[in-house]
Amino acid sequence: MARLNLLEETRFEKVPVSVYPDPSTASKVVAKRIADIIRKKQENGENAILGLATGATPVKVYAELIRLHKEEGLSFKNVITFNLDEYYPMQPDAAQSYVTFMNKNLFDHVDIERANVNIPDGTLAVDAINAACEAYEQKITDLGGLDIQILGIGRTGHIGFNEPGSAPNSGTRVVTLDDLTRRDASRDFGGKENVPRKAITMGVGTIFKAREIILMAWSGNKAEIIKKAVEGEISSEIPATYLQLSDNVEFILDTESASLLTRFDLPWLAEDIEWTPVLIKKAVVWLSLEIKKPILKLTEEDYNNHGMAKLVTQSGPAYNINIRIFNELQHTITGWPGGKPNVDDSQRPERANPAKKTSIVFSPHPDDDVISMGGTFIRLADQGHDVHVAYQTCGNTAVWDDDVIRYLEFAEDFAKEMGIDASKISTLYKESREIFETKKPNQIDTEIVRKIKALIRKGEAIAGARFVGLPDTNIHFQDLPFYDRQKFSKDVSFEDDIQQTMELLRQVKPHQVFAAGDFADPHGTHKVCFNILFEALRRLKATDEWTKDCWLWLYRGAWHEYPIHEIEMAVPLSPQEVYRKRLAIFKHQSQKDLPVFPGDDPREFWVRAEDRTSETAELYDQLGLANYEAIEAFVRWEF
Repeated sequence: MARLNLLEETRFEKVPVSVYPDPSTASKVVAKRIADIIRKKQENGENAILGLATGATPVKVYAELIRLHKEEGLSFKNVITFNLDEYYPMQPDAAQSYVTFMNKNLFDHVDIERANVNIPDGTLAVDAINAACEAYEQKITDLGGLDIQILGIGRTGHIGFNEPGSAPNSGTRVVTLDDLTRRDASRDFGGKENVPRKAITMGVGTIFKAREIILMAWSGNKAEIIKKAVEGEISSEIPATYLQLSDNVEFILDTESASLLTRFDLPWLAEDIEWTPVLIKKAVVWLSLEIKKPILKLTEEDYNNHGMAKLVTQSGPAYNINIRIFNELQHTITGWPGGKPNVDDSQRPERANPAKKTSIVFSPHPDDDVISMGGTFIRLADQGHDVHVAYQTCGNTAVWDDDVIRYLEFAEDFAKEMGIDASKISTLYKESREIFETKKPNQIDTEIVRKIKALIRKGEAIAGARFVGLPDTNIHFQDLPFYDRQKFSKDVSFEDDIQQTMELLRQVKPHQVFAAGDFADPHGTHKVCFNILFEALRRLKATDEWTKDCWLWLYRGAWHEYPIHEIEMAVPLSPQEVYRKRLAIFKHQSQKDLPVFPGDDPREFWVRAEDRTSETAELYDQLGLANYEAIEAFVRWEF
């Protein structure tokens, strides 16, 4: 298995860390470690005592264990398992229970004896919990302790459900869940208000007794907390830092979750490196912001004092480096996102020709276009380009039930006022109210309700695109099938989504494609939509001549921006354009004030968008470049 840049505890890392290219590769490594323990115990006629975790992180580990069982004869007859935790209260047959999770993802597919499966009981009476927790601990002890404990990590730094404030010697017990933990679980429960406030969890002390501890983390969402857990000071506020005290622990990460560790994020501080153009640009931008000096004022002393002496020796003097990076950043800035006609474009991010380009903005949800790149969208239309927008999904998941009732009431009243037969609408209105009155958390809407919610989002998207300046002929609603299919099954084919996207691209034949590049959640709609679009473009490149002149630009969402050193096109916005962008976002009324899935950020989407673009402009200013009201940023993606 390929392991990337493994350094046994650098001067920044306080635990052993192994980094693998992707979650699948890393999961196979963990599964093999578990399988080796099981087989060794079998050879000695002993039981293997496993500490197991739930959540998205270990799913591929369990899938590999199932494969080893079915294809390579790995038996679980001698395996005894103890799960880390369970929500409280929780019925074992509930969809969100960890009993259901473990059965679905492992136990139903292997030959483990059910009597050997131990999961905290979420149905206990309150006065019986303490005794059950003590019995759980004692059973582990009587069996000789855990041979291995696998862990994930929550964004609060919790391991198991040991939330901030947990003691290093804590045992199995009832805990109160952190608000962030409950927010992260809200999708599974149909809203945070439905997530239990408590859980039963093994303690940190229990975990420490395992002979081997593996903490796994995947994706950029975990990068920040991983950095704190690996490089930070031991603190009860981040329980995962307690693992620094163990001699038996290893963190197994993918490249994304490891991306903020110093050896990857700021490698010049961790080791002697080979300076590439990308690293030079990143380091100079970092140095300027770190010591709060514009790039053109950085000195050799500044470089030498921050791990960059070799750079100055090889590529200096410092001022030459400063000038080069300053110019590179300056050349990213353009007020002509479609290219400026009749000028030398050798130092510009976009081509001058053709002067009038055909551009298409792919929007995963019906509002990502105006939220994420609304100013650029407006600029392209104002500058006379043939601009199209493609709304990839209908977005019906993110509409409140109350809005359905409100629109049906309007339709019923309108029909009556106009003397139109409103009986069907009245029936639909009555049925919808009855459904909503008995609707359970996470219950999938009926087909007709999904259609109404989709129409609500469609009307808002049309209003927003028209406000930007697009004719109706240039507004495309793909309503890709995967979006509704995934409500019923995670195992779906994307072939018809790809074919539909290819057909639209062939119809438009764009010179520019803009797409959402927010990949923090690998299972999110943005990532799926990008994968579909990328595959469509990849296939078309092999057959269609127009793709040779087609560039793909990626934008980020409302939550965060590309790092400055990665930006390849920075489009500055005037105060008037920022205001016009805000009005375009306002057309999405169902997402205003409080959207169904707001994420961690309590700000409204328009506020997030304005803050993000103004922060990008401020960073350019701090680096010594022009001071703009706002900047929207893009990177170019090869396909």
